[in-house]
Amino acid sequence: MKKSYEIDMLHGALLPKIMLFAIPLALSSILQLLFNAADVIVLGRFVSAEALAAVGSTSSLVNLIVNFFIGISVGVNVLVAQSYARHDDDTVSDVVHTSIFSSVTAGIVFIFIGIAISEPLMILMGSPDEVRYMSVEYLNIYFIGMPFIILYNFGAAILRAIGDTKRPLYYLIFAGIANVILNLYFVLEWNMGVAGVAIATSVSNAISSLLVLRALMKEKGALRVELRKLRMDIKVLMKVFKIGLPAGLQSCFFSISNMVIQSSINSFGAVAMAGSTAASNIEGFVYSTMNAVYQADLSFTSQNVGAGRYSRINRILATCIFATTIIGLPVGLLACFFGPQLISIYNTDPEVIASGLTRLYIICATYVTCGYADVFVGSIRGLGDAFVPMIITLLGVCGLRILWIMVALPVFPSLEALYLSYPISWIVTSIVQFLYFRRIRKKFPREDAADAD
Repeated sequence: MKKSYEIDMLHGALLPKIMLFAIPLALSSILQLLFNAADVIVLGRFVSAEALAAVGSTSSLVNLIVNFFIGISVGVNVLVAQSYARHDDDTVSDVVHTSIFSSVTAGIVFIFIGIAISEPLMILMGSPDEVRYMSVEYLNIYFIGMPFIILYNFGAAILRAIGDTKRPLYYLIFAGIANVILNLYFVLEWNMGVAGVAIATSVSNAISSLLVLRALMKEKGALRVELRKLRMDIKVLMKVFKIGLPAGLQSCFFSISNMVIQSSINSFGAVAMAGSTAASNIEGFVYSTMNAVYQADLSFTSQNVGAGRYSRINRILATCIFATTIIGLPVGLLACFFGPQLISIYNTDPEVIASGLTRLYIICATYVTCGYADVFVGSIRGLGDAFVPMIITLLGVCGLRILWIMVALPVFPSLEALYLSYPISWIVTSIVQFLYFRRIRKKFPREDAADAD
């Protein structure tokens, strides 16, 4: 019997259920972005433009590491979803306990790695002297909270596998309120600046992750986390890595390309850095609405493949493309229309606003093409292939952007030319991912399996 917070992904109309899955997940992602948005707003309005630029220049490095583990969690999501649909309780339990144990272990290791690499990478990225020491201070505190960040993403992936996107939303609402309160208290009352917002973010991440863990410990059946069962099963971990590692590496190299772009932005000075930081935060909200559809595509496809309901695979993809269009396109255009007002929330300097709008108008107007690429990848990964979409993304997004910077930017040395690398790479990647989906889909039957539920 389905619990109230689960979604039946195997039967009935798809669009209402995909939206029921995606809307709470989009709101959850937006709340996560508000953690960082609260940081930069408080710094930009109450500290200085240099403090705003300092935190903004760390985003590529933070995303490099965090997105790697979010990618790994895709393997958790797919394995739990397929096993859950097959009623394979033993495998579900093994994946759950291995994932929770591994997430905490990896987080502890990355505390030391993150602190060790923060300053050298800031120097390598060409961060100006006046903001670099603040960037390193922010990163060192942020990395102390890595175990909580990874634990939350692995735990939330387990819940998404059964269609539960509501409880993570509730937990993030609570943690988000705590983050805003602590931000204002540490900055306005204690004058802690960059360190204050970093501590507030780490505490908020701890709250959300512990609430997810508590929910899993109270679950019934195979999803329940029992402390005595926590261990690292190498065979299960290898299965997670088979799907999740390519996704993690894709996110990792994706962030590396963004670090290269950030380095180019840094060369235009602190105003360009501050404007790009504000605009990229706004873009994050647009992307989150479309990424929620990608997550729905991944979970729905995985469960239906696991249950042998192959006739729904194409319909899931078509429905998710439609959902991405009706969500991503209007939201992106609205971000452009209200761009001046939105950027002024982060910083009121006219030069910063103008620089931010340059990025916003180019990227948000075309962001829906990024959503299409993600949806195709969601279907392909749900079918069990994670390696080829990684290669396509590395070449189509990362490789093409770096090539653009090397070839086009010296000829047209402007922020406009730099930001054009985004929509060009999305369009090319979307086309190739779609063609590959058509190829791999032929390996699966068109009709449902004889024993499909």
